[in-house]
Amino acid sequence: MAETALASERPRFEHQGIAFGCDYNPEQWDPAVWREDVRLMQQAGVDLVAVNIFGWAALQAADGSFDFTALDEVIELLHNAGIRVNLGTGTSSPPPWLTTRHPEVLPVVEDGTTRFPGGRQAWCPSSPVFRRYAVDLAEAVAQRYGRHPAIALWHVSNELGCHNALCHCEESTRAFRRWLRARHGSIDELNRAWGTSFWSQRYSDWDEILTPKLTLSSRNPGQLLDFHRFSSDELLAHYRAEAAAIRRHSALPITTNFMVTAHIRDLDYWAWAPEMDVIANDHYLDHRLGEPRAELAFAADLTRGLAGGDPWLLMEHSTGAVNWQPVNLAKEPGQLLRNSLTHVARGADAVCFFQWRASLQGSEKFHSALLPHAGTDSDLWREVLELGRIVGALDEVAGARVQADVALLFSWEAWWASDAENRPTHALEYLDQVHALYGALHDLGVTVDVVRPGADLTGYRLVVTPGLYLVSDADAAALDEAVAAGAHALVTFYSGIVDEQDRVRPGGYPGAWRELLGIRVQEFAPVLPGTRIALESGAGATVWAERLEATEAEVVDRFADGPAARRPAVTRRAGGGSAGDAWYLATLLDRAALRDLVRRVVTAAGVRREPGAGAEVEIIRRTDGETVWRFIVNHSAEAIDVDAHGTELVTGSTVEGLLAVPAGAVRVIREERAA
Repeated sequence: MAETALASERPRFEHQGIAFGCDYNPEQWDPAVWREDVRLMQQAGVDLVAVNIFGWAALQAADGSFDFTALDEVIELLHNAGIRVNLGTGTSSPPPWLTTRHPEVLPVVEDGTTRFPGGRQAWCPSSPVFRRYAVDLAEAVAQRYGRHPAIALWHVSNELGCHNALCHCEESTRAFRRWLRARHGSIDELNRAWGTSFWSQRYSDWDEILTPKLTLSSRNPGQLLDFHRFSSDELLAHYRAEAAAIRRHSALPITTNFMVTAHIRDLDYWAWAPEMDVIANDHYLDHRLGEPRAELAFAADLTRGLAGGDPWLLMEHSTGAVNWQPVNLAKEPGQLLRNSLTHVARGADAVCFFQWRASLQGSEKFHSALLPHAGTDSDLWREVLELGRIVGALDEVAGARVQADVALLFSWEAWWASDAENRPTHALEYLDQVHALYGALHDLGVTVDVVRPGADLTGYRLVVTPGLYLVSDADAAALDEAVAAGAHALVTFYSGIVDEQDRVRPGGYPGAWRELLGIRVQEFAPVLPGTRIALESGAGATVWAERLEATEAEVVDRFADGPAARRPAVTRRAGGGSAGDAWYLATLLDRAALRDLVRRVVTAAGVRREPGAGAEVEIIRRTDGETVWRFIVNHSAEAIDVDAHGTELVTGSTVEGLLAVPAGAVRVIREERAA
């Protein structure tokens, strides 16, 4: 594995203030349109443009020759207009001539069938043929533009693994075997890790091992877990290969756009983050979720966690509707500003969009853009102009970090393992617990850092651990140490159950944290969908119960009915040799009841809550250590008043006393001394 450069050694993304930008696909337009586009970009305040994201077919012909004429012209137009370039390698989707010449690069899905060209990402991450062509293109682009003064950032591929993360072709099978050898060392160790004594699955030779294609029954969970790890690593190796080609010709920072969102789960971004010179994310509101606005906040906080608390780049989001959901909702007036500045409040130093000009053809022709089909005589364009003005007014915030007292542990590996084919209930998924606990904190106006298991938890007053089914002993110990040092902990059901091999810890649940929590769960007792259970406090719950005994913990609440009637439902181990308290929740409480419990835990931990913040009003602070910028995002239909002293940047006014924040508006206050 290539060594990862230390953070202090990586090239930094340097930009004057908060970047305001977009993807631009000039290959879709006549060159006469390019000049008009650049003029309108300047009018809107756009100062960072991603180009050559899907440029392969336009750059390289079937005979292997390159033609950079058009890209040269586009880059010069942007440069002469003072617009910096986020230059893509162009490798995200192969041109038809490549897949025709080399059909072996096409991906194979879990039912053993091949997926063909006509969409995007029609390539296998393990294919040496595809990688050779992709690296050659990346090198050609980097060699031509590596010293061009317009280039500010390199953009490897695009949304790696969005469609093709899990490939089951013969090349992937061979690569999977090599990866398993490196991870486990011997076939005996692999058999132990996967528990192959079950169902006569024991392997005697590496060549017997396949990728986990569909079977007649459920598949081996250890094999599935390792295949997810392998697949994430294969795509990361592809990123590294393209990045290495760029670095031979340029010293500028390199990144790729992550997809930290509720519907993409195949890449372990904790493993990817150290390889990025700057963290970048694509995020789109998902209206298939119950609380898309809270999920936006969660995704932004998780992206900041991947950046180690440093600022990050919002590489893509939308001005309005997307094109890939069952119902693609347009944004309400003012929502574009609120969504964009929520990302900035939570650490983004760039606000960028897919895309600049709405396409007239292709799969994304109904995806919104900065410049809509309706043109400049449109409400959306006027909102874009206002957003560009406001982003420019916030330039001084760039580089500041977010203040948070609470950490929430999140793991892609736990996500993969928890949502297994066979589990106690399919009525609950990992993200259900994560979003519920984050949502309760969000409703209470608590700012959260989302961090990986095993992270340094020094300085946090509260650590929340929702449904962390899989955790290693070492990572589990980090929570023990934090509580011993004075942090409070809230752990929820189905946490600490298995180790990193998906092996159950015997002796009762939640195995990794029985001692910390002072409890022992004898048996899970989930309930049928639609069934409601009650706690003695009157709180309502669904989905899950446990037959739990408090060994050293205080019983805070009990199940009043259901399969665990009279058993503890909420416990608290106060002290217990540690400076902090350790709380445990054994069910999925209704939203109001969960908020009440979390409020109690937050208060006990001494967590600072922003006055006036809640489900409809987000208040987040960024600071550079001397100055604090307080963001107030009012999602409600009513004006609110907040106590404020300083300069309000959106309107440019001085505030001494109460600041009125209109319904649906955003205000940003510069406070001169850090709080």
